[in-house]
Amino acid sequence: LGNTFHLWLRPGTEVIEKLGGLHGFNAWNDPILTDSGGFQVWSLAELRNISEEGVRFASPINGDRLFLTPEVSMRIQTALNADVVMIFDECTPYEVKGRIIQKDEAAASMQRSLRWAKRSKDAFEALKNHNALFGIVQGGMHEALRLESLQALAEMNFHGYAIGGLSVGEPKEDMQRVLAYTAPRLPHHKPRYLMGVGTPEDLVEGVRQGVDMFDCVMPTRNARNGSLFTRRGDLRLRNARYKDDEKPIDPGCSCYCCRDFSRAYLHHLQRVDEMLGAQLATIHNLHFYLDIMRQMREAIEEGRFQAWRDEFLAIRLEGV
Repeated sequence: LGNTFHLWLRPGTEVIEKLGGLHGFNAWNDPILTDSGGFQVWSLAELRNISEEGVRFASPINGDRLFLTPEVSMRIQTALNADVVMIFDECTPYEVKGRIIQKDEAAASMQRSLRWAKRSKDAFEALKNHNALFGIVQGGMHEALRLESLQALAEMNFHGYAIGGLSVGEPKEDMQRVLAYTAPRLPHHKPRYLMGVGTPEDLVEGVRQGVDMFDCVMPTRNARNGSLFTRRGDLRLRNARYKDDEKPIDPGCSCYCCRDFSRAYLHHLQRVDEMLGAQLATIHNLHFYLDIMRQMREAIEEGRFQAWRDEFLAIRLEGV
């Protein structure tokens, strides 16, 4: 996944396009998805101003004034040559300055996102972009708004559909409620993508509800902070109990980190802030997430997903 907003600022669209798009720029020959910049509408709330035309930002790098619209986002993502392009939307917040937003506010945000979705699709087609364009369902925590959004997006006929506006500060039970309502109602014959989620348990719940794709910073961010995922729960690597622990992070894991290094060694690297510690932890966490997805695909194909899910969740609760 590439972050359109930040790549636009550094190194710049022109540089990446000159070097063959994102595939040429970072020598990645597998699929690449780019977000639209819409998430920054939410995450950079203190630096932006939303209007019907688009979003005005102050650059978080140097304070320069920037203007991002659906049309600009489509031009940037086309230059990046992502395999999956996301429409430009407004990620509806859960709360603003400690106040949970009301349904009418969520409705206004969702309806603007629908208008931007139409503009995104028109611009995408005008650019003759032959990659895939995904719509993004918004609507906050309100089922009726989610239904309105997904029905309107389905009529626009995107290549795939994402569920946005979750994991933005809402309680876990609200996230699961909205996911359980929305995911099964998305078009069954097209990919379903849950944006910005989440923990291993969230992935399992998402797949149970019919989600195909996920993205989240959690495996890498947690790794940098010494938090590793294992079959038996999360392991806090900086804890003193691991300073002389000879076992691998997860005895059942086949990743490079677990095959070759002990908890004691990784504990040492983390405690002295050695970059290798974060790298090895990242290798493990990414492997753990990819392996979960592999296991779920196999369980679905073999008709035993529910049994696999029950066992996975029970073992995760046992603790390291």
